[in-house]
Amino acid sequence: MSDLLQRARRVGAEVAARHAGAVDSQARFPRESFAALKAEKLLGVMVPTAFGGPGASISEILSLCHAMGQYCASTAMIYAMHQIQVACIVRHGQESAWHRTLLQRLAGEQLLLASATSEAGVGGDVRSSVCAVEVDGARLKLSKNATVISYGADADGILVTARRTPDSPASDQVIVAVLKGDYRLEQTSTWDTLGMRGTCSNGYWLHATGDVAQILPLPYADISAQTMLPTSHLTWSSLWLGIATDAVARARTFVRAEARKKAGSLPPGALRLAEAVNLLQLMKSNVVAAAKLYEQALGSAEQLTALSFAVAMNNLKTGTSQMAVQVVNHALLICGISGYRNDSDFSVGRHLRDAHSAALMVSNDRILANTANLLLVLKDDPGLFS
Repeated sequence: MSDLLQRARRVGAEVAARHAGAVDSQARFPRESFAALKAEKLLGVMVPTAFGGPGASISEILSLCHAMGQYCASTAMIYAMHQIQVACIVRHGQESAWHRTLLQRLAGEQLLLASATSEAGVGGDVRSSVCAVEVDGARLKLSKNATVISYGADADGILVTARRTPDSPASDQVIVAVLKGDYRLEQTSTWDTLGMRGTCSNGYWLHATGDVAQILPLPYADISAQTMLPTSHLTWSSLWLGIATDAVARARTFVRAEARKKAGSLPPGALRLAEAVNLLQLMKSNVVAAAKLYEQALGSAEQLTALSFAVAMNNLKTGTSQMAVQVVNHALLICGISGYRNDSDFSVGRHLRDAHSAALMVSNDRILANTANLLLVLKDDPGLFS
């Protein structure tokens, strides 16, 4: 086990798990977990060694998300969303002096980054923006009516999408990295949801100012295709796998306890446990295969923007988000009323509520429609269809 994974599991077992119930019931930011993650220097792990970080690979990041998902899904989701933003800076900001300094700060100060991609007035399409960057000399300003900025009030900085200029079309977008002191937030909605309650995904009017240098050099369309979309689907799928993994572990413990009560007989839930483990293995295989595909494509803009690659990443997200619910539901049926109770060691109610968020962020229907369109124009690809 790597040192990074040991540290993540320590945070998960000793801190995140202890506060997960309160984070969920109070729908509050998991401050204890993130204080511990900062103390263990796990927020800046993707920052390259040249900028003071350990330069963790995407596979290592996925292992950390999977580990955290077994203890507190809200903590794991926030951690994943932060790493998505860091990945964008690492992969597309190193040619910019301002962003190189940000990388150093991410490693040294363990800053927590959020994102503002959603916006009122675009129908949920993050590849369109209403707000625009207004430039005056070397300075910029923007105002965005963001329907969601997860953990925005607790973040140290936000990556904001906006039109390149007020005259640009909705799809001509850039990313602006703004840090605390650059922006103010006016809350417009609250976050009282079925699951993932600790992500505190409130809506805000975001008003920001800064230097033009804070704009990432590459267009958002390229950053999204090459980094944000695949990293999102990989990290999310890993933490969903973590949720399912813990649910199956609870179900297995329950079946073992039942078996001890009646030696020599197979408990009723044993066969369903075997089914759940099978589904869990399929989930893990999907994540591992997609991670290998991404690692092979890294460094090649052509591979990262290929239609077949987009289909594979879309399928990862829709597939694992559906299977997470199936696996946790199996665990619930295995544990029965003990799994249904909130005051039981075998409770999987929070797991099930958190897992149901997976198909909704970003909507599976939207992703499947995108995949369907890609398949219509995609040339035959033996690697995809065989």
